[in-house]
Amino acid sequence: MSYYEKDYRRRLAIGRENNTLVALIVINITVFVIFGFIKVVYFFNHIPIESFHKNVLNWFTLPANFTTFLTRPWTLITHMFVHDSESIWHILGNMLWLWAFGYIMQDLTGSRKIIPVYIYGGLAGGIAFMVAFNFFSVLRPELAVVTALGASAGVMAVAVATTMISPDYRIFPMLNGGIPLWILTTLFVIIDLVTIPYNNTGGHIAHIAGGFMGFLFIFLLRRGYDWSEWMNRFFDWVNDLFNPDKPKKGKSIREELYYKKTKQPFKKTANITQQRVDEILDKINQKGYQYLSEEERELLKRASEEDL
Repeated sequence: MSYYEKDYRRRLAIGRENNTLVALIVINITVFVIFGFIKVVYFFNHIPIESFHKNVLNWFTLPANFTTFLTRPWTLITHMFVHDSESIWHILGNMLWLWAFGYIMQDLTGSRKIIPVYIYGGLAGGIAFMVAFNFFSVLRPELAVVTALGASAGVMAVAVATTMISPDYRIFPMLNGGIPLWILTTLFVIIDLVTIPYNNTGGHIAHIAGGFMGFLFIFLLRRGYDWSEWMNRFFDWVNDLFNPDKPKKGKSIREELYYKKTKQPFKKTANITQQRVDEILDKINQKGYQYLSEEERELLKRASEEDL
């Protein structure tokens, strides 16, 4: 195994520090397992599954209806981390593609771009989803009941952003040397576009909006506008709150004991030499005692006490 391969595997290991890709996948899977466990509890207590959707799941999925959304605005964030346990292929497909594109992006840009791109994509997808159902008459009949959930829009944002960074990066090398990312991503976008009239219309619209956000993120990044900076600063601030090794902000001991005190912490004392004493005496003869500085007067006093 080459050095590059060893370093690559080390960087993407599950326990690797700052591996935000793994953290993102773990968050999605953990939420999926929690909701699955709650559904099992409902099942063994003879509670209809419809009650689970109404009383639990719907409080974390994004409603298309603006009025309903205003009663649960947090769903604009939570919906992109929620997958219904009735469709395990939904989360499995999303996580596989997130891993496939995400580890390429993490290798090319580091660990501080993936989560912002994912969140921006999810936000764009969620907003596009609500706008479509509220303003397109063909979708309005389903407005009151339809909701959005899943990581698909965020994954599409990561995929498009990764493709913009390195369009000729090849995956699946066993297939005639590999498939360039731009071909795979273009294929996904086309499939979403042509299947809008047939099924999961709101989902496909959200995917396209997420992909556009991934494109916009890299487009602006190349022009000096990094949309991930404020988000990473916020994440760092939250992380520091739970880091006992992080120095606390506020007045330091040095500021309290040194900079804010009127009395100097030390006093500079000049060495007494015969030459220095002679120079001071010459100055007195030439200008007078009143022209001596405080340091010279102190030195002369010490010299008289030591009989120098």
